[in-house]
Amino acid sequence: MNLHEFQAKGLLRERGLPIPEGVLAKTPESARAACDRLGGSRWLVKAQIHSGGRGRGGGVILVKSPDQAESEARRLLGARLVTDQTGPRGLPVNTLLIERPIAIQRELYLALLIDRSRACLTFIASASGGMEIETLAAQDPSALIRVQIHPVAGFLTYQARRIGYALGLAVNQIQTLAKLMQGIYGLFIDCDASLIELNPLALTETGELVALDAKIVLDDTALGRHPELEALRDPSQEDPHEMEARAHELNYIRLDGDIGCMVNGAGLAMATMDLIKLKGGSPANFLDVGGGTTAERVAAAFKLILSDPRVAAILVNIFGGIVRCDLIAAGIIQAVREVEVRVPLVVRLAGTHAEEGLRMLVESGLAVQTASELETAAELAVQAARHFQGGQA
Repeated sequence: MNLHEFQAKGLLRERGLPIPEGVLAKTPESARAACDRLGGSRWLVKAQIHSGGRGRGGGVILVKSPDQAESEARRLLGARLVTDQTGPRGLPVNTLLIERPIAIQRELYLALLIDRSRACLTFIASASGGMEIETLAAQDPSALIRVQIHPVAGFLTYQARRIGYALGLAVNQIQTLAKLMQGIYGLFIDCDASLIELNPLALTETGELVALDAKIVLDDTALGRHPELEALRDPSQEDPHEMEARAHELNYIRLDGDIGCMVNGAGLAMATMDLIKLKGGSPANFLDVGGGTTAERVAAAFKLILSDPRVAAILVNIFGGIVRCDLIAAGIIQAVREVEVRVPLVVRLAGTHAEEGLRMLVESGLAVQTASELETAAELAVQAARHFQGGQA
C-alpha cells in the first residue's frame, strides 16, 4: 500500500526525523491560508498523488504570492495529474501540501528496502539525488552505495559512517545521518514497510540534512496488524478493478495483453503467463483466485477479467489440490452462465478429479474448450484470441 508524501512525512516526523514544515490544503482558500501560516515570500505547492515525477507533470509549483498559490490550487484540485508513472489517465488531485522552499547545497538519495536476493534489508544511497533511481542504476550502477543490514544484528552506526564517507559528508553530518538511518530502520520494522525512500535527501546551505520528499510503501499482507496505517489508504489513487478484487479476496493486476488469465496459485499464474508469451500471445492480467476457490469467487474473477474491453479470450488454469476439480468445474459452469462470457474460453484442469471436471465442462453445452496439458491450453487460448479479433475486424 502506497502512502502520500504528507503521510510518509508525518510518520517520519513522529520519529523526530528532519522534515520541512508543511500545511495541507484541500481548497484554494486553504492554500492561501497555508502561505500566511508558514510565512515567508515563496512557497511550494505540491500535488499529493501516488506517483513520482510530479514536478515534470506540473504538480510541484514554486509560487511567490498567496494569490498565486490560490490560483495554482484552483488549477490542481479536482484535476487529474498525468506523470510518467500514472499512464495517460493520470491520478486525481484531492490534497495539496504547501511548504516553504529550502536553500539546497546538494541533493542526495537514501532508501531502505527489502533485498530479496540477499534475504535482508538494504540501505541504498547515492550522491545523485532528485533523479529516478532506476535510470541512475541503469546508466551508472557504481553511483549506488549498498549496505546490507543483518537481520539479527540490525542497523549499526558504522554502516552510516560507510555511507556518509561515500557521500562526502562531514563528521557532524554523518552523526545526523546515523540518527536518520536509525529512525528509518525503526519505522521500517515497526510499520512492516517494504520501502522507505527519501529523494531528495537535501544537504542544505547551512549544512543540515532534510528529507525534502518521502515515499513509504507498506506490506499489504501485514496491514491486519496496523489498522491505524490501513486507515491511511486512499481509494481514489488505486485501480478500481484491483480494489474490487481485494473485496473478493482475489489477487488481480491489470496488464496490457488480450488473454485473460484465471489461475489458482501465484507461481502457477506466473508460469501460465510465461507460456502464453512463449506461444505468441500476451496476458491481459495476473489473477490468482487462491486455493479455496468457490463459485462466487470464480464469478467475481470472470467479471474482473471481462471488465477489460481488450480481452479477446480467457484461459482458466486450475490445479485441484486443496479443492476438487469437479467442484471447480461446477463453479465455472455456474459462473459462465451467470456472467454471460462472450469471448472464447479455454479451461485446463489438473489434479484431483480432473477428468470428471473436464467431462462436466464438455457436457455442459457451453462453448468451452478444454485441455489437460497447460501447453495445449495456452496454444488454444492464443489461437482463440487471434480468431476472435479477426472476426471482430
